[in-house]
Amino acid sequence: MSATRPADRAAPGAAADRPATFRDVFGVAEYRAMFGAALLSWVGDYFAKVAVTFLVFQGTGSVLLSAAGFAISYLPWVAGGPVLAALAERYPYRRVMIVCDLVRMVLIGLMALPGTPLAVLLLLLLGASLLTPPFQAARSAMVAQLLTGDRYVVGLSFQNMAGQAAQVAGYAAGGVVAALDVRTGLVINAATFAASALLLWRGVRPRPAPAAAAARRSLLRETGDGLRLVFGHRVLRPIALVVFSVTAIVIVPEGLAAAWTPAFGGGSQITGLLMAAAPVGCVIGAVVTRLTGPERRLRLVRPLLLAGPALLVPILLAPPFAVAVVLVLLATAAVNTVLVPLNGLFVQMLPDAFRARAFGIMQGGIQLAHAAAVLAAGALAERVAVPVVIGGWSLAGLALMALAVGRWPGRRVVAEEVARTTALNRPQAAPAAG
Repeated sequence: MSATRPADRAAPGAAADRPATFRDVFGVAEYRAMFGAALLSWVGDYFAKVAVTFLVFQGTGSVLLSAAGFAISYLPWVAGGPVLAALAERYPYRRVMIVCDLVRMVLIGLMALPGTPLAVLLLLLLGASLLTPPFQAARSAMVAQLLTGDRYVVGLSFQNMAGQAAQVAGYAAGGVVAALDVRTGLVINAATFAASALLLWRGVRPRPAPAAAAARRSLLRETGDGLRLVFGHRVLRPIALVVFSVTAIVIVPEGLAAAWTPAFGGGSQITGLLMAAAPVGCVIGAVVTRLTGPERRLRLVRPLLLAGPALLVPILLAPPFAVAVVLVLLATAAVNTVLVPLNGLFVQMLPDAFRARAFGIMQGGIQLAHAAAVLAAGALAERVAVPVVIGGWSLAGLALMALAVGRWPGRRVVAEEVARTTALNRPQAAPAAG
């Protein structure tokens, strides 16, 4: 592993139970470069999704095919995210991110060429999407190297907040650009990948690959090793299962927003407000995380795991629109306030050589949980009123979270695992790499 990790030094504002500040986080120059690169990629990606949806609809007139074009970018995570993420551990993280950015720049640039057949367009988009899991896995693993302790948790909360803002800005601006010239949106996306690669090349120093070449096995075996680590660990396993479960609970109101809208006698504006409640809740959760000390955050895990689904149970009674929006917003805020410290705890118990694989497993699991939850709830909503589905789903989720809270690992077990992993990850001198 890397001989030096500058973020290992204690942050001046992170002493005792005082939360780290944004100044502590952005005081790490390499993280500033990575954050800027991520922000560019996020906005560009949303531009591309809007542009592709427009292109497919213009070419076919089919709403179903345009939706499929939008959804294709999520396919790699669901179909093989953990395997693709395992690639990131075979090479230096910085090199993985730069190569992924440059290849995506070329593929998206080809999509912008006039006269590109629709089938080729979708294949190019799929090819670019296949590079997202290794890129994000490498990025997540490197951020955990750059920001340690409470700086990681605060940095992650700010990153989540920025991601929500980028989603809103990217979709809004992408819609305007696509309405004027669809392919301009794709050119902008290609340019953001180029700028991201440049930022990473200039702003992040080379480090060696996390795993030695001699330790490599087949990708499937390495992925299996990652699965065994996460689901065979006495603390990582409950964290993973809780994250998958609680996100599957709170995604349902957003997933059923369109079907829920007629209950309030509204149209697309009502749908938009229902869907916007979740991102706003994420921002509130990020602010709460920033203002809460590390010890208090961990003490809040159990009550907030119960609060998330509990806040959605009253939807069973078909409340007025304003009440429903507030309930969804508060539930999302509660869950997001839990997810960030759980992520920080998860990272503390990962051997360095497994960080990217573990991220791929978690991200793939979350995507699968989202898809399964929305599909199941949608099937139920074909037969039962949407408020009953959301409230009943949340009531079942509350029972599941009560069971998880009752079996949550104690402080001694967590401390033992953190100490063991810290000793395992003690840095040793190693040569620099790309």
